[in-house]
Formats: sequence, structure tokens, C-alpha cells
Amino acid sequence: MVTDITIANKPLKLHLTQSAQHALALRSSPLFAEMELYFSCLIRFKVRFYEQASHGQGVPVSDKLIVNFRPVMTETCGKDYEGDEPPLTDFPIVKADAFVPKWARIDFEHGQWHGEFGLNDVMH
Repeated sequence: MVTDITIANKPLKLHLTQSAQHALALRSSPLFAEMELYFSCLIRFKVRFYEQASHGQGVPVSDKLIVNFRPVMTETCGKDYEGDEPPLTDFPIVKADAFVPKWARIDFEHGQWHGEFGLNDVMH
């Protein structure tokens, strides 16, 4: 299934696999999918899934799925932190519309949610 939604006043094509649609239909509460654009020494694209809203309200796709976009950066550089990843903070982007994703794909496989997104018009 492909659904067109609007994130930050920009269109986004959301692709939900059949297994994702089925898993969403079985839920009693919405799933929050956050597309995280991570700025640090490198740029990382990651979709995080939450049971409750974590950063902002997001865009309701249905009563079972809410999608959000969040650019972030590390709070500190180097390895002066504990754990697998450094603490993150929101990243203020001057021309944010240039970084809003154009497509996202959500799947549910082997009991886990998976997602990816891109800034160009071509989905991988």
C-alpha cells in the first residue's frame, strides 16, 4: 500500500508492506514511526519505532500509525558518553524543507518493525 502524506508541508510517499499493514491492524494503539536524520561526523538515516509519541505529535496516517520526522545531532563529540550512542538533541536546520524525506517504507518482519526513508524521488 502506498499512501501520500504531508510532513513539514512537503509530500511524502509512505509504502507499507502487507506484513506491516497486517501487524498494524492487530494493534490496539498507534505505533509511532520517527524518521531520524542524524548529523554528526556522518549523516545517518534511521527509522525508530515507539509505542508513545517521543518527539512531537507527528502526522496520523491511520488510527494505527503516526509518522514524524526529526533531524538530530549529537550533544557532544568524541567518546565522552556511556552506552552505544551519544545523547542526541534536536538539530535546527535553516532550510529544513531541503531535508524532509520524499519517501518512507515500513515493514514488519520476524516480529520486528523495520523502516527506511530517502531524500530523493527514488525508493530503494
